[in-house]
Amino acid sequence: MNITLKIWRQKNKDDKGKFVTFKLDDVSKEMTFLEMLDYLNEKLVHEGEDVIAFDSDCREGICGSCGLYINGRPNGPQKGVTTCQLSMSAFKNNDTITVEPWRSKAFPVIKDLVVDRTPFDHLIEAGGYISVNTGAAPEANSIPIKKHNAERAFEAGICIGCGSCVAACKNASAMLFVSAKVSQLALLPHGKVEAKERVRNLVEKMDELGFGNCSNTGACEAECPKEIKLVNIARLNREFHKAY
Repeated sequence: MNITLKIWRQKNKDDKGKFVTFKLDDVSKEMTFLEMLDYLNEKLVHEGEDVIAFDSDCREGICGSCGLYINGRPNGPQKGVTTCQLSMSAFKNNDTITVEPWRSKAFPVIKDLVVDRTPFDHLIEAGGYISVNTGAAPEANSIPIKKHNAERAFEAGICIGCGSCVAACKNASAMLFVSAKVSQLALLPHGKVEAKERVRNLVEKMDELGFGNCSNTGACEAECPKEIKLVNIARLNREFHKAY
């Protein structure tokens, strides 16, 4: 199929940036979105043009580095997938596709479609962990955990830190990401010792890094490729209230 791409080009963080239009012929519906961008970059190389910079690593929906804003939605039109899992079968012949980087003060553009997501690393450093010496693997049943809590912790723990929630939120809030980390540990006995300190540090660091407040629209849950639930934000608020 033939498609038209309007892609954000920006040389560096100080460049103003602009949309540039590209035409691509013979795009296979079997391609993933990133394979289509690879195909475009091969074409640009043969034409002696500067290739489009975008992030990717595992290309299996695990690492979260590939996130792009596609036709006004994080990761494009398909629900519950990362950009690397998005199939070109989601588009039609002669479609125009607009591709942008994440838009957030906390995620400055490095080049083209690549943004600096180290603020998420700083959030993890602030409290997304437990301080224990693990030693040898303990007996699996030495600390009884309710099945419901284990399942909810697992559902929160599958967050991959891609930033789709930030890109989807009109306030560029990171509360879904932070709440997933808080919930993952707050639901398990291992995380309760540092619970108050953790939630205080994470919320303070989130504000310091320039993320906005929760907009209450639910866009983060709707666009999350791992379908992290809003109930985690409610749990974050309860944990924060208990910490003071």
